[in-house]
Amino acid sequence: MLYYLFDFLKTNYDLIGAGVFQYISFRASMAFICSMLLSTIYGKRMINFLRRKQIGESVRDLGLDGQVQKAGTPTMGGLIIIFATLIPVLLFSKLENIYIVILLITMIWMGTIGFLDDYIKVFKKDKEGLKGKFKVLGQVGLGIIVGGMLFFNPKVTMKEKLPLSQIERVTDSGVPKVFGEEIKALKTTLPFMKHNVIDYSLITEWLGDSSRKFGWLIFIPLVIFIVTAVSNGANLTDGIDGLAAGTSVVIVLTLGVFAWVSGNIIFASYLDVMYIPNSGEMVVFISAFSGGLVGFLWYNTFPAQVFMGDTGSLTIGAVIAVIAVATRKELLIPVLAGIFFIESLSVILQVGYFKYSRKKFGEGRRIFKMAPLHHHYQKLGYHESKIVARFIIVGIMLAVMTVVTLKLR
Repeated sequence: MLYYLFDFLKTNYDLIGAGVFQYISFRASMAFICSMLLSTIYGKRMINFLRRKQIGESVRDLGLDGQVQKAGTPTMGGLIIIFATLIPVLLFSKLENIYIVILLITMIWMGTIGFLDDYIKVFKKDKEGLKGKFKVLGQVGLGIIVGGMLFFNPKVTMKEKLPLSQIERVTDSGVPKVFGEEIKALKTTLPFMKHNVIDYSLITEWLGDSSRKFGWLIFIPLVIFIVTAVSNGANLTDGIDGLAAGTSVVIVLTLGVFAWVSGNIIFASYLDVMYIPNSGEMVVFISAFSGGLVGFLWYNTFPAQVFMGDTGSLTIGAVIAVIAVATRKELLIPVLAGIFFIESLSVILQVGYFKYSRKKFGEGRRIFKMAPLHHHYQKLGYHESKIVARFIIVGIMLAVMTVVTLKLR
């Protein structure tokens, strides 16, 4: 909203300094600062409110050190992240931008699903929370909405680089045009390829001229899968103090770099990456989201004063997934969000091998001492703080690898 106010003042009254709101870098910086202040200052008040209302975590005794002592710790702290993100976004972003609209829908939608889950756990005293089928239904519904908006909305476009021969001839005010006209395309980033791009429509090219028309049959199910997988991965990662929030900050900031580069025609041209018009506005949302996560981490580090609950973890995973899809970097998620991936994989392997060994040998056997993976290290005697610190270090390494892969062709 402040963007429109200062744009009005700049246009009608030529107010000195009002033009600074035109720059994404300024608005993103302000969004980060505002979000971090909200989550740290007002986050404490929310924690005290949750404590007064006795909205505490019910902990199942899994035989882990220090676990029982965490019983009663305020939960639903994901509300801190959500509010600390939404307010700066509403203040500093262009609200008509299609990518901002999609991200706002994602955060509110999945935040509601997570809130219902936590509400049932806390107030209905049901440790299972919202039934799994309803969670999945909510994730699928979000995937359909996001996939449909990205596929059908005319404002979601990309620009392809022109051949060198055309770049030399086509000029605009004496400056060579590097990119062609805006087009609708099902192209995405894939590392290790010569042009670093793959087109999903290749899967439906056998339909001939109708391949683009029916491309949603490929794209929307893919978005559903990504949203479901990443949100569940974040949920599984949220098992010890500071782990989900800490690793998510690294992932979100890296996606912010991708959004910045992809949405800036100069950087996209220089770095030879896909140019996505209007996507740079996502940097404002990402900055606010990062600030909210950092502020929440202030209270969530060991020993945690608040837990994010499913309100936070499901929302974080869904937002990360949607940003990755919107910036067309979804195929890099197994590397960038490698912590989420390995946590999910550890559970799948543990459950799968247990069932297989029980059927074959008559007794269930385990690969890990406990799954998800962070609990395995707890069983080995590692302190929570050390596990979190090392997971974040690994996350930083994976983030660097993700950026590097874009130049390996």
